[in-house]
Amino acid sequence: MIGIICAMQLEADGILSLAEGVTNENIYGMTFSRGTLRGKEVTVVVCGEGKVNAAMCAATLIERYHPDAVINSGVAGALSPLVSIGDLVVGSKAVEHDMNMTPLGYKQGEVCVPGGTVTFFECDKNLSTQLAAVCKTLPDTRVAQGIIASGDMFVSDRKKRLRINDRFGAVACEMEGAAIGHVCCRCGVPYAILRAISDDLDENKGMDFTKFCRLAADKTVAVMEQFCAQWKS
Repeated sequence: MIGIICAMQLEADGILSLAEGVTNENIYGMTFSRGTLRGKEVTVVVCGEGKVNAAMCAATLIERYHPDAVINSGVAGALSPLVSIGDLVVGSKAVEHDMNMTPLGYKQGEVCVPGGTVTFFECDKNLSTQLAAVCKTLPDTRVAQGIIASGDMFVSDRKKRLRINDRFGAVACEMEGAAIGHVCCRCGVPYAILRAISDDLDENKGMDFTKFCRLAADKTVAVMEQFCAQWKS
């Protein structure tokens, strides 16, 4: 079974409109929808903004539904001129860029876990490779693979974005992916991140964000449908 954690209700609704035999269960205020998409069992849920919401969602999904893999999809801001509005980014690994215990001798982004510290949560290579291959079949869409930076803040300032890029080598930033990766890695569940770039380093010149959300949702829904049809665990 594939667990799909969406950032937008619009995106979840798009996936569920293509699924069959959908049933819903509400847990801790989150609606987990189970069904079949292109012959594969899926559970789809919207996590809400921020790392705590994302972590709670991922932990509940894993504990209750035991997915073979978890995919987190949604939108992100560009941290590099290598990606721009409408591009798709598949994560190679994720980092909590706002985790800061440097006064205690840790490096920026280091997270304490049993047995030591972790800075980057590695995405599953098999999942990510399959996901990227599907993304590349979409027309008029550039696809990049790289590090995703997550934090409990909406980073709009160009200088701050470039600092995150310089410190971690990340190509995109958002608010959930690394928290989901943190939980999945701790629980031993393969995970991947798919992000559509909603705003670039030029701060969205000429782009209406509401319009973009529909465009982004259409792209990620198309990717998830094809991915489920082709997925091999």
